[in-house]
Amino acid sequence: MADTPKVRAATTSELERAIATITCAFAADPFTRWVWPDAADFLGHFPLVLREFGVHAAANESVYVTEDFGGAALWIPPGVHPNEPALVAIIERSVRGARKDEFLEVFGLMGSYHPEDPHWYLPMIGVDPSRQNQGNGGAILQHALARCDREGLPAYLESSNPMNITLYQRHGFEIMGEIRVADSPLMTPMLRPPR
Repeated sequence: MADTPKVRAATTSELERAIATITCAFAADPFTRWVWPDAADFLGHFPLVLREFGVHAAANESVYVTEDFGGAALWIPPGVHPNEPALVAIIERSVRGARKDEFLEVFGLMGSYHPEDPHWYLPMIGVDPSRQNQGNGGAILQHALARCDREGLPAYLESSNPMNITLYQRHGFEIMGEIRVADSPLMTPMLRPPR
């Protein structure tokens, strides 16, 4: 049996490398590719979204990566909020047609599920497709959730891929509901109480 991948906090200078890993991981993500079905649009705009989350995670030493960057996650600590106007501006200029309004509606519904009490938020976690099924995602989750537990705080995420639900459930996340607008793929908000 292979060793469990080692996980650490990435430095601010390594943020772009973490973003590249997550971008590769989301290349076939049902929801993300519904937003940007054109490959050039996806590659041109999705990394901008990741940077908006990533700068907050990096400033709080909560960009977690495996040693070889096979997997990466951006965690936002309690009391820190991404720049919502900047995220909406990216959507406004990059999403085409009616899909823009539908995505903005999904975005609003996502916000309605966010806990009001202090919590850690996982907006993005991904494993390079060439490194999947090797324990990278689970190792990153375990590392970050240990911090949540030490601090006695819940963790919240929205799963944009139904295939990942069981991974999150194995780590203690519970489904809060479902988000779907028009023909959008399912988005599943999930919450994990501290242990």
